Amino acid sequence: MSELPQLKTLKWETEVGGVPPEGSHGLRGKETTGRTKDSVSTASYSDELAHHDDNARMTTTMENTYQLGPSKRIPVPAVTEILKDVLTSYLQLEKYEVEWSRKMTKTICEVIKSRVKELMIPRYKIVVLVTIGQLTGESMLISSRCLWDASNDTFASYSFKNSSLFGLATVYAVYFE
Repeated sequence: MSELPQLKTLKWETEVGGVPPEGSHGLRGKETTGRTKDSVSTASYSDELAHHDDNARMTTTMENTYQLGPSKRIPVPAVTEILKDVLTSYLQLEKYEVEWSRKMTKTICEVIKSRVKELMIPRYKIVVLVTIGQLTGESMLISSRCLWDASNDTFASYSFKNSSLFGLATVYAVYFE
């Protein structure tokens, strides 16, 4: 067992003159279960023992680009074509099943996101939402909200239907300065 808690207690007694408070670091305290444990604050020990490792925290300095807008915008027709291609190829011959649709939405999201990232549009964050549901003759309303910069941010959406199910995919492209 380490002698660090005892040293801290000794240091406290010599500096302050008395027993350290019950909640201070380095003392044995009782938990509610009746077991004892050591409460050690590594930050306070590193400050007291002057143990700083400056080499471990090397920071990378980035310079400002002063670029206020995108150099290249997301091509919405190309993204819509990606959505159409992926939804059609994955859902065209399928029948609706609950567990299958749960797994398929995740798969379709990943495929769409990777295909949109292949367009290599810099400084855009891509958010993909996919919904798969059963066609039962009922209506459904899907909406979303977010902070939006109308001059730089954009979206593309496509819906697909077959005899058993519908699929709706939306890609949001949010510009990141």
